[in-house]
Amino acid sequence: MDIRGLFGANVRRLRRAAGLSQEALAERMGVDRAYISWIETGRQNATLLSLWHASQALGVRPAVLLDESHVAATVTPASEER
Repeated sequence: MDIRGLFGANVRRLRRAAGLSQEALAERMGVDRAYISWIETGRQNATLLSLWHASQALGVRPAVLLDESHVAATVTPASEER
């Protein structure tokens, strides 16, 4: 599985579980809403700093955003979407 897709799927899952919109998460992270959309769809190659900000905004440890155990095997890597 592509790491961008894994990270994005976990961000989306945790954002929804927290009842946050993409805009609300973006505000917490100090980024644009479109950036969140690109992360969640696996099209953004997020930095370690973005991983940290996302974890802080979602109230989880950074490792949770890279955990494969909650992500379905159907996540398509961004490179295969094009």
